Amino acid sequence: MLQTDNVIRCTYTDPTINQLLKQAGSEAGTFSRHYNQVEEFFIRFERNFSVPRLPIHHDVRVSVPEPRYVQLLTQVLKQLIPLAPRLFGDLTHVFDPTDTLRPSFFHLHLIDSSRYLYLLKLDLMYRPQVHGLVERGSNDLTAAYSSDTLFLEATCIPVREVQTQSGKISTFVIDQTISNTWVDEIGRGYLVQGIWMDNDLTKFFSKLFLPEGKRTYPFYPYICKYKTICQNFIDPDPQTRKELLPYLHRAVQYLRPVMPRIEAALKEGEFSEDNETFRELKRKVPLPWMKIWNGLHLEMYLNSRDMKEYRIDNAAG
Repeated sequence: MLQTDNVIRCTYTDPTINQLLKQAGSEAGTFSRHYNQVEEFFIRFERNFSVPRLPIHHDVRVSVPEPRYVQLLTQVLKQLIPLAPRLFGDLTHVFDPTDTLRPSFFHLHLIDSSRYLYLLKLDLMYRPQVHGLVERGSNDLTAAYSSDTLFLEATCIPVREVQTQSGKISTFVIDQTISNTWVDEIGRGYLVQGIWMDNDLTKFFSKLFLPEGKRTYPFYPYICKYKTICQNFIDPDPQTRKELLPYLHRAVQYLRPVMPRIEAALKEGEFSEDNETFRELKRKVPLPWMKIWNGLHLEMYLNSRDMKEYRIDNAAG
């Protein structure tokens, strides 16, 4: 998938990989859910899988992957799918020429007359502190490694329009509910840095629908991404998505008319639960919308390298 400002384009989908996904089955698999200290989500399986050396470079103007790349990705999926069949069962592969080391998969959901794009991205990059090196990388190929740890992103995105070409999906037009997340910039010359309020919007959205006093850092169920309100999944199987997506649908409907007020409030300063706009909106959120997160529990621990990590238990849904 190639992303531009407010659209996600489907450039190519591989039939061999899609056939493999259809055969995934419905078993849940056994794995635990975690975040590392830089807020990256990963799952840990009971046994290792291996990732071969993958090509690093790809011309972004070429929408079709090299046959060797498809072959190598298929090798990885043949190991991952049996570990978590339900994670992949209802998905369709799509090739993103700008992000080849994070293969993408999607499913389109319909709620009432609204559409939501579920997007799963696997991160296959080698991480020296996490993965066991099998063969060193080069300027052209990534390192091969073995690991029980898979980094991923699982997000559901509101979609305004689905465009097709020759009978196939070509473009998802995002339902952009946020006008602009740009705030300001600091520094001078080469040291200029932009300031955006994406993180503050994420905190605003999530805290609004979490039970009062509930602390879930670094997991935020609702996030600001693609200039809209998205849902962040830690248990992204089809049944959980089916149960949780209506809450995203309601959140979008609730926040759309008041989004200008939220943006204005956050342009004046960082997010705070004492923010007047936040407190007013929080009081009007129906209790059942918050109760679904009561069972969510995160526990901080130190891994074998004495680095901070978080384990997520009793996931909502």
